[in-house]
Parts: sequence; structure tokens; C-alpha cells
Amino acid sequence: MQDKLPIAIVSDIVCPWCFIGKARLEAALRAHGLTDRVAITWLPYELNPDMPEEGMDRTAYLDAKFGPGKRKEIELRLSEAALESGVTFNWGRVTKSVNTRRAHMLVAAASTVQQGSEMTAALFRAYFQEGRDIGDLETLVAIAVEQGFDEQSARDELDNEELRETIIGLEAHAQKVGVTGVPFFIIDGKLAVSGAQTGDVWAQVFQQVLGQGGGT
Repeated sequence: MQDKLPIAIVSDIVCPWCFIGKARLEAALRAHGLTDRVAITWLPYELNPDMPEEGMDRTAYLDAKFGPGKRKEIELRLSEAALESGVTFNWGRVTKSVNTRRAHMLVAAASTVQQGSEMTAALFRAYFQEGRDIGDLETLVAIAVEQGFDEQSARDELDNEELRETIIGLEAHAQKVGVTGVPFFIIDGKLAVSGAQTGDVWAQVFQQVLGQGGGT
């Protein structure tokens, strides 16, 4: 077996269940002493690939998708689900549903220097807790700089057509292999886990993949 267990995570930055799923996985890895024994790769998925580049009002988006007046009910359910994982949502600040193509490009660029997980975490926080418009170029450049990246390099990556096409290709491949929702986890290139699973499910996965039990 490889020194580190590869885990590929297919997700979207504006997916609240992806934020919860990330936290649940990390908690399970800590509980089983596996945090330093896995290599996590983030793969793009756009829940709303046709979202205008400038985004749209979030309440209008949720009304169109789930029916009028459903926003508070949805957000309450998500907040309750997130409690045990330590994730908090600041729904009052989340005013826009955004196009995430550029955000995925930023994660991909960060991944080339092994900072994909850190950038993903920063983008989740920026959107769900700080209410920042992560579809906006200047906002993404600012987040990149906050994460220690050179401003001009970040601008170059966010304007890189080859990187944009790579993101589109990765999303198409995910759909081709049957990913229809996120988060979606691929462990060791063989075992698929769909959804923001709980610690009990991850314990079973680790035991199956590593022959590990008992939280060791």
C-alpha cells in the first residue's frame, strides 16, 4: 500500500453539504489517527454550471429551485446537521448564489503547490461564514493573497484559459463516471462514498480499506 491513502473529494464550494462533509471526514480522520496518513485531492463539480458570472440573489435562486419561502427551512436543517461537526453557517451574510468556475480554478492552482485543502477551506469560510462573493474576480484574488499567494500569480491563474478548460474537463469526467451529487469521495481510486457521511460510516470505510478498527 502507498505511504498515504489517496482520497479524492468531488465538491462544489457553494454546496453546504460539502462543507459539512469535509468537516465530518476530518473529524473521522482525527479520531482514527489518520490525518497524516491520507493525501486529499479536491476535484471540481458545479451544482449550477449555468449560473450567470455575476451570480444572482440567493433567495430568488432557492425559491426557483425548491419553491417559494423554503429558504429558512433549508438553512435551519443544514445548521442543525452541521452542529456536531463544528461547522457554522452565517446565513444572514450569504446574499448571493455565485458562479464557482473561477473558485475551482483557484483551488486547482493552489493544489499544484499542495495547498488545495487550505484554499478550499478558505473559500468555504469566505462564502458561508463571511458572506463574500467568491464568484467575483477581485474577491478571489484577495482570498488568494490572504492565503499567501502572489497577487499577480493569482490573477494569471484566474485568467488562464488552459486551467479553465481543465476544470471543465474534470467536471465532465466526474459526470461520465456517475457522479450526480456532491460531496463524493473516492478512496484509493476504488471505493466510492457519496454524501456527507457520519463518523460511523467513515469508521466502516477505514476498516474496509485499511483493515483498521477500534480507532487506532
